[in-house]
Amino acid sequence: MGIDSVKNRIRVVLSAEADAISAIPITDAIYDAVDLMSHCNGKIIISGMGKAGIMARKMAATLSSTGTPSIFLHPGEAQHGDLGIISPDDILFVMSTSGKTREVIEMVKLSQNLYETKIKVISITSHLNSNLRSISDVILDLGIIAEPCPLGLTPSASTTAMLALCDAIAIAIMDEKGITKHDYAKRHHGGYLGAKARIK
Repeated sequence: MGIDSVKNRIRVVLSAEADAISAIPITDAIYDAVDLMSHCNGKIIISGMGKAGIMARKMAATLSSTGTPSIFLHPGEAQHGDLGIISPDDILFVMSTSGKTREVIEMVKLSQNLYETKIKVISITSHLNSNLRSISDVILDLGIIAEPCPLGLTPSASTTAMLALCDAIAIAIMDEKGITKHDYAKRHHGGYLGAKARIK
């Protein structure tokens, strides 16, 4: 590929990712998710497989650093004992573009059978025939996303949309909880951001 072809591919990918973010439906379900998570008495357990799992790790880290205890749970490891991290007061937040990922579906079903009162499940998904929709309490729809990869397969626009929606939710939860700069500094005391948070 020559320089013009590379630059054009970059433009196509960036445009597709920006379009995917802009097209996320802002529905009442987003308020429901923010409300549930803001009033959670336990932890927010975030999970996803593959590239969605990497986005889930980022969400867990962002929530924890902004006043909402959260942890990433790998769907595969959940089937080998790590499901024990879940307590009755927790919320399970799962991410899967297709909503058909076997390990994710099995983990959700197993978590719902842990306690007499089923744990609340919030999911982010895109496909309309997603299996995840039927076992979730709150569904955050990404809309239909076309990946800009020449094969139409590599997650990029979908994971960018997931990450953007998760960031928006985390910041809305900060607003809902009234997290202050002082609160932030207590959880993030190292590095540049920690120093900036302590400036009065």
